[in-house]
Amino acid sequence: MADKVAIIGVGYTPPRPLTPDVSYKEMTYEAAVKSYHDANLSSHKDIDGFVTCAEDLLEGTSIFDEYTPDQLGAVQKPMHTISGDALYGIATAYMKIKTGLMNIVVVEAHSKASNIKTLPHILNYAVDPILNRPLNLHPYYIAGLEMQSFLAQTKTTPEQCASVVVKNKKNALRNDLSCFGANLTLQEVLNSAQTFSPLTKLQTVDHVDGAIVFVLASEKTAKKLHKKPIWVKGCGWISDSPTLETRNWDECDYAKLSSKMAYKQAGIKNPRTQIDFFEVDDTFSYKELQHLEAIGVYKKGTAGEACLKGDLNPTGKTPVNVSGGSLGIGSLLEASGGFRILEIIKQLRGEAGVRQLKKNKTALALAWRGIPTASGACVILATK
Repeated sequence: MADKVAIIGVGYTPPRPLTPDVSYKEMTYEAAVKSYHDANLSSHKDIDGFVTCAEDLLEGTSIFDEYTPDQLGAVQKPMHTISGDALYGIATAYMKIKTGLMNIVVVEAHSKASNIKTLPHILNYAVDPILNRPLNLHPYYIAGLEMQSFLAQTKTTPEQCASVVVKNKKNALRNDLSCFGANLTLQEVLNSAQTFSPLTKLQTVDHVDGAIVFVLASEKTAKKLHKKPIWVKGCGWISDSPTLETRNWDECDYAKLSSKMAYKQAGIKNPRTQIDFFEVDDTFSYKELQHLEAIGVYKKGTAGEACLKGDLNPTGKTPVNVSGGSLGIGSLLEASGGFRILEIIKQLRGEAGVRQLKKNKTALALAWRGIPTASGACVILATK
């Protein structure tokens, strides 16, 4: 069994709201070439296995892993699809290498959201077909209900949720990959068009296109190929109840349990003191606060106040989504978590430029698959 596993290569295409000039295959190929170069691979033939992260319904194609080998150099190689976020793919590659059966594994995820003309209708296929789907509602009503529940239970205020948007979009101005960076006030966020009460338009992500590819390797290979391997210290994933009627609305169980699994592997007792910064899902403004409380960084009902005070800013006590998060960069469907990992890699390598953090030894990424799921994954990365 391999002792340690590291990410030694990452390649990506810059997120864009529209990409009529390229196909998802061309984006994936570009990201793959960049990642193999970053990993100092002499040939794609050295790769033992491949994982692609995609949902057939979103792609409009069944058995989607049959459509990615060509552009990855994976023809006649072990490959399969994870119907989940890129962080699930990282965890899968980690396990493949830990078994000792594989030495180098590649993970791919992408978004061609601009090709999907009826995303709400597609998401509606994931809700309960007997009780919920016949309502024929935009599935984001679930986020509105969850936000109402979160505010009521934790005494978090709409202003505190709006401060997440202000922070992340401001952070995004310092990230050349962002599509939605902006200087906003709390009032501008709260006064934007109401969508699914108490959510407003600016508190919800916009979707973008892009691709990302990672190369993971065993310890011996990682040290041989790369000067700055980024070590996977722990990972966890949870799929909670698929129905709205049976899930726990009091706590964000997928975040709580997946982080607990990752903490155990990484030897983390106190995430607030042992982890330097966090990149967590912020598909909706309140989700960043809910996730921070679920993973134990803040006690229930205190993350919103911390954000309003500036503690989650890049110069604050617990920097969160220095990249701008999905609110600033844009949501990349199953590749969203991959861009959380990308920011961590840049920070840990000291390649984040103007947004480089001083404390950058250990970081955590948390992904959520989005409405209507209660599924998430957590990965902890470090320089040693």
